[in-house]
Amino acid sequence: MTVDRTLHQFPLDPASRLVRLALGEKRLPFVEVSTRYWERPRELTRMNPSGLVPVLVERAGEAAPLVLCEPRAILDYLEEAYPEPALLGREAAERAEARRLLTWFERKFEFEASGFILHEKIEKRLLSLGPPDLGALRQGRDGLKLHLHVLEDLLAAREWLAGRRLSLADFAAASHLSVIDYFGDVPWRDFPAAKTWYMKLKSRPCFRPLLADRWPGLAPAGHYDDLDF
Repeated sequence: MTVDRTLHQFPLDPASRLVRLALGEKRLPFVEVSTRYWERPRELTRMNPSGLVPVLVERAGEAAPLVLCEPRAILDYLEEAYPEPALLGREAAERAEARRLLTWFERKFEFEASGFILHEKIEKRLLSLGPPDLGALRQGRDGLKLHLHVLEDLLAAREWLAGRRLSLADFAAASHLSVIDYFGDVPWRDFPAAKTWYMKLKSRPCFRPLLADRWPGLAPAGHYDDLDF
């Protein structure tokens, strides 16, 4: 039976990018609907009372559509409903490490790094809250460097962040870093292992649609879509 999928998302939202990467890696076709979630559109709040993206809607035949909200719930569903390729690892230890790093990026990394940078670079512009606060940007960039040191250490011992295989941990990291890199704020030159890892991810077919993302009034850095940056 044919399944039609619609992903309500915002192109420069890390959570939306994470789900897009998972769908792409699993080769599950879907239609993207770019959603101005900050305007709280009725359709979005009807599907997800939190008013946040991403929201994935699946329709199969005459059955009622399945509406999936919040990134972790969507990712868990995709892993259970479409187990190949497995994006949490095939061994229990790798799955545990992938889940740990998923939590790391959705909590600690966002709280200490990307939350500051993306609020100043994106949210303030979208919500007309004035110019970026240089102190907040500095705090976010300092936090970013600390987290890049963590990635550098992991990648010195592993091929991918959670172990021997590509996993949702890599996509979680890349979803945040790719939006920060959109604005040219990732100091790749100082973190060669992280840069090589990110170059491998950028070359994957699932990543290419992200490199085509653009938002009016927010131009990307010159190297953003360059595979050999």
